[in-house]
Amino acid sequence: MTTPSLAYDVKAPVGAPLSPTSSIDKSRANDSVSAASADTSDLLPPVDEKPRFTDLLFNRNKTRTDPDSISTRRSVFDDPNLARHYWPSPKYENLHRFDPNARWTFKEEKAIVRKIDWRVMLWAAISFSALNIDRGNLSQANTDNFLPDLHMTTNDYNLGNTVFRLAFLAAELPSQLVSKKVGPDRWIPTQMCLWSIVTLGQFWLSGRTSFLICRALLGFIQGGFIPDLILYLSYYYTKTELPIRLAFFWMSSNVCSIVASFIAFGVLHMRGILGKAGWRWLFLIEGLLTFTIGFTTFFMMPPSPTQTKKWFRPNGWFNEREETIIVSRVLRDDPTKGDMHNREGLTLRRLWKAVCDYDLWPLYALGLMFGIPISPPASYLTLSLRHLGFGTFKTNLLTIPSTVFGFCSMFLITLLSEAVNDRAIVSMLEDLWALPFLVALYCLPAHPNPWIYYGLATALLSYPYTHPIQVGWCSRNSGAVASRTVNASLYNMFVQLSSVIAANIYRKDDSPRYRRGNRVLISIACVNLVILYPATKLYYIWRNKQRDRIWNAMTPEEQSHYLETTKDVGNRRLDFRFAH
Repeated sequence: MTTPSLAYDVKAPVGAPLSPTSSIDKSRANDSVSAASADTSDLLPPVDEKPRFTDLLFNRNKTRTDPDSISTRRSVFDDPNLARHYWPSPKYENLHRFDPNARWTFKEEKAIVRKIDWRVMLWAAISFSALNIDRGNLSQANTDNFLPDLHMTTNDYNLGNTVFRLAFLAAELPSQLVSKKVGPDRWIPTQMCLWSIVTLGQFWLSGRTSFLICRALLGFIQGGFIPDLILYLSYYYTKTELPIRLAFFWMSSNVCSIVASFIAFGVLHMRGILGKAGWRWLFLIEGLLTFTIGFTTFFMMPPSPTQTKKWFRPNGWFNEREETIIVSRVLRDDPTKGDMHNREGLTLRRLWKAVCDYDLWPLYALGLMFGIPISPPASYLTLSLRHLGFGTFKTNLLTIPSTVFGFCSMFLITLLSEAVNDRAIVSMLEDLWALPFLVALYCLPAHPNPWIYYGLATALLSYPYTHPIQVGWCSRNSGAVASRTVNASLYNMFVQLSSVIAANIYRKDDSPRYRRGNRVLISIACVNLVILYPATKLYYIWRNKQRDRIWNAMTPEEQSHYLETTKDVGNRRLDFRFAH
């Protein structure tokens, strides 16, 4: 990814346009800028080099020779001529802790990031696990005669998944707008408590109608949860740290699946207690568990790094020095994170601009297509294993190996993406992995050896999940908080729409081998590999070259005038470069 040459000897952060000048308190910005130190010789260069894969894997940094040396990196805030164009909005809730003159050491930065990991990231992962417990328990219920007990077929199961995804999709953007207005620290735990009540209410399911109603309610309440939680994490991490944390974020989903499988193994043995099926007890117990997590989240999710002091946490999580470092390092990395308050709602104009941002449309197309080849085999794994003769409890345990291998491969591929500074080509590896196993499943006889099928299905579902890479990719290419909020929702809506499509590829008249369905999956994987990913990379390369040609043809004075007067925001700015 190239960066335009500004009238400044330091590169502007890639993917970090300035806030619109109309939102800047210019007198305050100019006063702060004029007080900035002219001596920047102690600063490190911006992070634009490609680290070695092993350095990322083992958390090594070749420049970190002395833990007490300065780790602050050079940014646009070190040039008085540019800093005023990038200054945070006066509405920004952390502005009182932003100090362009602040310096910190590697030792301090490492300690603070570790504290953020334990206090912010860990609970975010636990919250995400609560989502996946309630999204995945339907698959576990299928191992305990869930469909026969409710007099339903696999087509009813597909319809339920479709209703869930459509409701999830419909709620995605409205949920984000509510969250941006009231704050994710309030809205996220509210969502969790509401969907937990619906989950435990499935204990009283009576048939197809109540099943579909519950699926619709769950989808509507859970919509918007994932992009909002990711936006919340971006308040604490730099753009190079976030993709790795997102990998851990989705790894928590895999760990949750393993734990949920053991929970299901035990709870499904309760079949017959009070005359109720084991799957009913599963919904009740897991609903109570996630409600407990949701209620606790009200106390575990502060609004921002500088707002951690509460009546139940009088000392807060960070002292003044730590708050200054957290805020300053995040804004140095991406100045656009200071252009809005965290409880500032979006105007219809900004919402419409984000929706019409055609430069993000290639990523939406990838969100629609990339996960389809994997989704049906994953959704039908427990049903297929039961059909092949595996028992209820063995089936739940047999799902664990693919989950373990899956989160390992996801973590490694995310590291690889950061190491080679590439998203498009690396993300192709998911479909490249799936293709040969889909062909093998297609070629199996009508009555395969159960263990051969299980081995192929486990290998297929151990794929390197590239969704964390693509979520970070979409966030980086949005370029502003308002756009990032909407674009993340739109991207996730297309991902949910892909699940709706995938939920209807395996049909009852194609069972049990689903040969027609597997032909469709193979075709989609080929389209992704041959057309979509290469075309997306070429598109962003072309867009960056367009911007380079225009920007480099301007004189330094013209560039400065543009920065002073432009009303372009986010990735519409000429000094923005798209990641690919």
